[in-house]
Amino acid sequence: MKKIAYIELDTHSELANNFYELTKDSNEISVDFYFSEKIFKFLNIHEKNVFLTDYSELLETLEKKKYDLIIIGTVHRHFNFYKAIVKKYNSAILVHNVNFTKASNWQLFKSIFKNDFKYRLKLFLKEGLLEAPKVYQQARHLLGIDELMSKQNNLEFLPIYFNQFSSQNYPQETLRIIIPGAVSQSRRDYDSFLENLKKFKDIGINYEIIFLGKAAGKELGKLKLFSDNVPQFIKIQYFEEKLKQNIFDYCMRNADVLYCPIQKETEFFSINETYGKTKISGNIGDAIKYGKPAIFPETYKSDLEFIIKEKSDLQAQLSEVKNQSFNFSNYSKENISKKISTLVETLINKNT
Repeated sequence: MKKIAYIELDTHSELANNFYELTKDSNEISVDFYFSEKIFKFLNIHEKNVFLTDYSELLETLEKKKYDLIIIGTVHRHFNFYKAIVKKYNSAILVHNVNFTKASNWQLFKSIFKNDFKYRLKLFLKEGLLEAPKVYQQARHLLGIDELMSKQNNLEFLPIYFNQFSSQNYPQETLRIIIPGAVSQSRRDYDSFLENLKKFKDIGINYEIIFLGKAAGKELGKLKLFSDNVPQFIKIQYFEEKLKQNIFDYCMRNADVLYCPIQKETEFFSINETYGKTKISGNIGDAIKYGKPAIFPETYKSDLEFIIKEKSDLQAQLSEVKNQSFNFSNYSKENISKKISTLVETLINKNT
């Protein structure tokens, strides 16, 4: 049995949880998980192969354990620490922002003064910010979590999303549209969507539109104003607090269509990233997890059949997509687990 370590000390708890679920019953690989206090508390998994750790003790632990492969879920800080790991061990890093991995020292240095000055200065002075590209360069393997994007950016594809809920849409008079994610105009183009909704006509269909994430500030104000002035056949729902997971799950399971108005461009460390090209949207994982079709902007590159490019007549398209059926059987837990085992075997063999 191959011995793997999976390290997540920063942010991507859902991916770590998926990897845990996909490998816990494996007869081919044995995985130890190393989580920071934040991730450990959030995931709340109490098993003998899940360890609470921090940067001060993990290097010593890895030295003792002799793993065949170390997978690092996020490298967005503590770059000196991760550089020591990738130099010494057969390591694979999940890439979340492709352009960040290729940034020049000058780009990284300039980024300190553009935003979050105190935090970025700390990364520069104490955590080896300028070493970031070297960490990625020196890792034996770089992993992408979207197959098309991995091919385009010369990454090895790690299948980590799997279908967890059977999709059942019952005939009903209301078409339920879910927009998953925190309501932020900088991440998703809500303004254009609200403008589009104004063009909807009464064609005998009721629309329930749920903004499934916390709304605050300007965005909350716009939603309040808009929901007070919509025609009777449109119902708007939004949340002013962070949602509990069971409420999020319930809403997603009962969606007819996911609508994901992802902005084309975003920034990470003040370095431009393009959704669908150098950065995946988490809404891809939502579509797979809940077995739902999702409408994405035309600019988002995807070859997945259930990711549908938005058309100019959104109202007609929503009915069209609701009446289509999509097959998520390729994303069964069993299927994705096998693919992970095969990938891990490949990454270990490449190193020998």
